[in-house]
Amino acid sequence: MTTTATTTAQPPRTLTPAPQRSVRATAAGDDDRRDWTELTAAVRESGQYPTTAEAEHVTRTILSELGGQVTGDERVALARALPRQAAELIASRIPTPRPHSAREFVEAVATRIEGATPATARWHVGSVLGVLPPRIGDTLTDRILAQLPAGYALLFGRAELATRTA
Repeated sequence: MTTTATTTAQPPRTLTPAPQRSVRATAAGDDDRRDWTELTAAVRESGQYPTTAEAEHVTRTILSELGGQVTGDERVALARALPRQAAELIASRIPTPRPHSAREFVEAVATRIEGATPATARWHVGSVLGVLPPRIGDTLTDRILAQLPAGYALLFGRAELATRTA
């Protein structure tokens, strides 16, 4: 007994290979995720946040608000010095016509974090901005502080209020 198989003609399929990610691009992406994780871990430790999610939320909020305050070459340099996720937060805000005072900055953060008071907002701001100088360097920190109104040095964890000279 012979069986005959009937086949239905199928249109030819063209397979398009998926784009290949280079090992270098993958490694850079991994490095960037690791850098973001290290940044938020430092914020979590600094602010004594109970969860990584809370530290990430606070970090995103403060960096986004900072993006509206820093302008020009300092803004570009800050974005380049931070992990990609942080740089995107800095770049996502349109700079204000005039930077907020340190007090106004803290008050703006308080309005963006549910349940925050001026005191807790100050804690959040210090927890995030205080971990930036070791990551971005003293020179860039000094340039940013020179651009911002008085009072920001304390938010960045600096005891001195005057710009340092080299």
